[in-house]
Amino acid sequence: MPVNNRLLFVITGLAVGGAETQMTRIATRLRQRGWIVRIVTLLPPKAYVQHLAQSDISVDTLNIRYKLPDPCPLLRLARIIRSWKPSIVHSHMVHANLLARITRFISPMPLLMCTAHNINEGGRLREILYRVTDRLCDLTTHVCREGAERYVRIKAVPAHKIRHVPNGVDVEAFRPDPVARQQIRAQLGVDDHFVWLAVGRLEAQKDYPNLLNAFATVRARSSAGLLLIAGDGPLRADMERLANTLGIQDWLRFLGMRRDIPQLMNAADACVLSSSYEGLPMVLLEAHSMALPIVATDVGGNSEIVTDGVTGLLVAPHDSDALAEAMVNLMRMDAHSRRQMGLAGRQHIVENYSMEFVIDTWEALYHELLEAKARGSRHRA
Repeated sequence: MPVNNRLLFVITGLAVGGAETQMTRIATRLRQRGWIVRIVTLLPPKAYVQHLAQSDISVDTLNIRYKLPDPCPLLRLARIIRSWKPSIVHSHMVHANLLARITRFISPMPLLMCTAHNINEGGRLREILYRVTDRLCDLTTHVCREGAERYVRIKAVPAHKIRHVPNGVDVEAFRPDPVARQQIRAQLGVDDHFVWLAVGRLEAQKDYPNLLNAFATVRARSSAGLLLIAGDGPLRADMERLANTLGIQDWLRFLGMRRDIPQLMNAADACVLSSSYEGLPMVLLEAHSMALPIVATDVGGNSEIVTDGVTGLLVAPHDSDALAEAMVNLMRMDAHSRRQMGLAGRQHIVENYSMEFVIDTWEALYHELLEAKARGSRHRA
């Protein structure tokens, strides 16, 4: 632990999303290990503030509400850094990464780390901005290997300044519970249906039209399928209309935003993800931790989580026929084979993505960089 063990996280926003959830879990675990943690959000927070306060982690916001250029948030962040004097500033998500880098022009930071959470962070301009501001950052990390390799390929980050540090999952909170499964299925009234669960915001990245078209094919080939979608977002009304158009509304439930994802996963028979692009999606880590087999598109870090034919099935993105075929094939497997798939998935998560393992990785990396910085200072002296 450094003498100054203050760790400042800077993140674009706090909402119920994969990157935000992951950073929140990292922050609380590090606080338990003795780090003094503070969080700054660019956008007004929508979730987790009370949860973080219970762990003695304060949340400040730069309160950005408009897209027009405004120097005030940069100046506010600089004041926080100068007054609080963290030993490490660790930013998450593209807007926070770029703002933290620019802030270094006017506020000294002993160490700045930036974490990318998606293989596509918004187009070529942002990738160029990563490249031209790289010298202001000590290290960039990416949650998936494919993302890290791509950032080197497109010259957003030089190879020697990027590391792969995966997301982690609490394998005790996300573990199968046969008793709870029966109770939750009874509460949901799913009877003997084969329950598919999709979790994620209803936005373009998740490509729900792909999933709904695939599920219409699944229903045409098997009358046992039921699809639950946990999440909300700007495309919900469009997806509800599409479900009605496809005639699948009676076998599809839009559950909205849920806080009981482990319980829903206990009730499900399999998890499905139809995204156009991804980083390292938390929902797949959680589903495999719950010993669920998975059908997912082969994008981003999905193949790092799902081993095709062993723990689930991977298909090309934007191909609803291929997605439907994989879903039907999984449903037609005998229960023992599906169970073995799920158990193999859980073993993979426990061995490679447990939260304790990931927190150990972060701490080791923090100490490595701080020690390298101290050696550099002594050498210059």
